[in-house]
Amino acid sequence: MSSSAQNGSIGVTSDAAHSPNQEAKPTQLNVPKIIGIYGIPGSGKTTLLNELRHNLNVGCFSFYEGSEVIADMTPGGLAAFQKLDEQSKKRSRQLAITGVYDDCAKNGKTAIVTGHYMFWREEDSLGDVVCTESDLAAYTHIIYMNVPPETIEKRCNTDFAKRRDVSSVTHLSKWQQAEVDALLLLCHEHSILFSIVDIHQIQQKKVEALVVDFDLHSEESNEECIRKKLDQMVSSHPSQVETVMVIDGDRTLTSQDTGTMFWDTAPTNRHWKKSGSPLKALFGSPLGYSYAAFRQATLLYEAVTSDDMYEEVCQQVASATILHPEFLSLLQLAANLPPVGAIIVSCGLRRIWEIVLGKANLQGMVGIIAGGRIADRLVITAANKATVVTRLRDHHQKRVWAFGDSPLDLEMLKAADQAIVVVTEEHTRSKSMEGALSNAIDFQALRAFQAVLPSSSSPRLDTTKLPLIDISKVDFVNALLGHGKQAAGLSISISADTASKLLATPMRDAAVQGPSLRAAHQRAGEYLALQHVSRIVGLEPRLISHVLGRPTSGFQLAKEEQTTIVALMRGGDPMALGVSQAFPHARYVHAKVPQDLKIHHLEGQAQVLLVDSVVNTGKSVIECVDAIRFLSPDIRIIIVAGVVQAQCLYRNSVMYKALSAHGSIDVVALRVSDTKFTGSGTTDTGNRLFNTTHMT
Repeated sequence: MSSSAQNGSIGVTSDAAHSPNQEAKPTQLNVPKIIGIYGIPGSGKTTLLNELRHNLNVGCFSFYEGSEVIADMTPGGLAAFQKLDEQSKKRSRQLAITGVYDDCAKNGKTAIVTGHYMFWREEDSLGDVVCTESDLAAYTHIIYMNVPPETIEKRCNTDFAKRRDVSSVTHLSKWQQAEVDALLLLCHEHSILFSIVDIHQIQQKKVEALVVDFDLHSEESNEECIRKKLDQMVSSHPSQVETVMVIDGDRTLTSQDTGTMFWDTAPTNRHWKKSGSPLKALFGSPLGYSYAAFRQATLLYEAVTSDDMYEEVCQQVASATILHPEFLSLLQLAANLPPVGAIIVSCGLRRIWEIVLGKANLQGMVGIIAGGRIADRLVITAANKATVVTRLRDHHQKRVWAFGDSPLDLEMLKAADQAIVVVTEEHTRSKSMEGALSNAIDFQALRAFQAVLPSSSSPRLDTTKLPLIDISKVDFVNALLGHGKQAAGLSISISADTASKLLATPMRDAAVQGPSLRAAHQRAGEYLALQHVSRIVGLEPRLISHVLGRPTSGFQLAKEEQTTIVALMRGGDPMALGVSQAFPHARYVHAKVPQDLKIHHLEGQAQVLLVDSVVNTGKSVIECVDAIRFLSPDIRIIIVAGVVQAQCLYRNSVMYKALSAHGSIDVVALRVSDTKFTGSGTTDTGNRLFNTTHMT
């Protein structure tokens, strides 16, 4: 390595103080972008700079070879520079980078500068850091050329145009790692975006794409991109959308963190991934959760060697991502509600959420605003989340319900018309949210509910300060549909856990008929009775005989002997048998038409369970409820169904209005269907239950 190359490069130092040159520099209204191209000697920095000079728009960029700038700044050129003492050399290097800065501040261009962090002869125990603190103040981006040490050694041995010291592959690798480790810390401390590119990315012109992005992207352009994306979403959806759910992704829609899962899955990078996910170190650095930090996160993902590899990892992570059943049911139910829209606004990876929604058959029905790669042209910060909410509310005149789980979501929650804090299991929830949430409620006027998922998890704070809300209830969806209060006396619960999905599968399977299908309906009826009806009605103790021969206390449905189970014939009979199995002391009545219900079926009873397998239009249910209310005006009515057509449950539906007029009524269903379909012949549930599919 020549002394001119070693001593005449623009570099960086770990010194924290500003140089006199930097302090004296006048403040610029538009701070120029200075992009450093770094790498150990032999990485190909000069070759890359020449390629960029040839391919990029010279009207937007200025190009600087570090040693040439120093030669120009030093009277007598590099030969004179080499004779200076170390302090004088340092001043020359400071003048060089300051000159680049001032030049670009005047011409409005983005600078691309080649430079070194340090030089390190193999016989020395430590490298010689090329020191100018002015670099840290000037550089906005550094791209590090991560060329294999084997390639560099070969280049040094065969490059006769430059005299280079010959170093072993082992030393070159150690040198390279030392530079990256130091630059990572320095860039985080000084808000410099740091990117590592490998030889394949260099050959595929990745650096060119990065440089163009660095030139165009800013916090203001990021905000504008988000606004445009949101406006396009709103304009592409029906004009009757009145309420928009804005939902965070990681640890809200799912208990998982897809960013951590990405790095657990991605191929190991010896620079980025020495100890698990690099995101933890990034957000724990002085960058915090700033715009610069999220831009740096994008560069971390760009370090994955190819777009194909990125896609493969996203596919694997999405396949392992499990949405909360309650959210999945809510999104599926709301997808076909014209007045309601839904947008995922995530600091995580857009591509993962696209795949997850595709798996749930929700792609195109739920919007996504997120980034992950420079091609996405945006990053999402806490402030950006709040921007989405305020623009929906103020510019587009929408009611906004926001869902989030962490301090990054608080500004969004405060800006929403209705805020819902999603609380997951204790080992997955944000540890810093408790104090921040309490402060927002006590001192920043946040008014919110909490949705605990799963319901067995412990709530945050207390339920007076942060009241509970159940997003699995269709009551919740109905609240989305209008400003008014819920209809008194009507409560709708849709089973939304994993057990309900398993129970519903054979009921939907065309290959399951006859006794097997009846058994499936019976299991579902018993499950709904135990899981939901018992919660609605409550339990009461009853005396039982202990296996040891002494009396003890057990439980049964409250007022079980005063309960009548009505099976709507014929499709409701198997499911009603399951309900009866859960509540063996209840009366059991068959009713093919409302007139089959008699006064003696209800006389002296406290509650009636009206059971059917499928509710399509709600006509049969409405007629039976009318008959029950005529015979017993004050009796409690609980409707139990395997599947209910979604339109029957919406606030403006005939069934909803009819049931709302009848006082205390609860509806419990295993699932909701968006399909408007009435079966007949082989598709009729009754025919499938009793092997009469030949009948039309």
